[in-house]
Amino acid sequence: MTLQDKWEELANIKDELAARDWFMGTSGNLAIKVNDNPIEFLVTASGKDKKKRTSEDFLLVDATGNPVENTHLTPSAETLLHCAIYRETNAGCSLHIHTVANNVISELYGDKGSVDFQGIELIKAFGMWEEDAILSIPIIPNYAHIPKLAEEFTSFISADKGAILIRNHGITVWGKDGFEAKKLLEACEFLFQYQLALHQIHSK
Repeated sequence: MTLQDKWEELANIKDELAARDWFMGTSGNLAIKVNDNPIEFLVTASGKDKKKRTSEDFLLVDATGNPVENTHLTPSAETLLHCAIYRETNAGCSLHIHTVANNVISELYGDKGSVDFQGIELIKAFGMWEEDAILSIPIIPNYAHIPKLAEEFTSFISADKGAILIRNHGITVWGKDGFEAKKLLEACEFLFQYQLALHQIHSK
């Protein structure tokens, strides 16, 4: 696929997630790999209104997160997280959003270090089909220093698809392509909302 094809794929994902209102206050960032060798990927430009589609929504960066060409655009603050994913896995797309549901879940289960789901249909999105399968999503501290955050984040990357919660910050998911990454993100947000509803019932 060409750079333009990848651009359109990421722009379409951005439009879908924006329609769900998952980019409050310009938050969130998206990335899609363009080249394997050397690693290059498109990532959202910092501070943009993601509900609008423009020619400056994304920029091409290298394996270290630096722009490939001269540009006035600034890569998203969390670009180093995407760098870690593409360095450590064969993933082709990674998505990071902030929602009320994923923030509250990360706080409720943050001290435990993970949130686990079992016996819920949507864990099958992660390829878990066994009846006793448990999906465990790690929760890491929200370090303000992005290199430190990226280092902690990297230690929990273990497969070509996955999800990691950053406490009171947001979730990052990754998959082999845009379709898989979006599927995992949707599944996670469903699971988080399910867990919050259950928590509310049990707390009465």
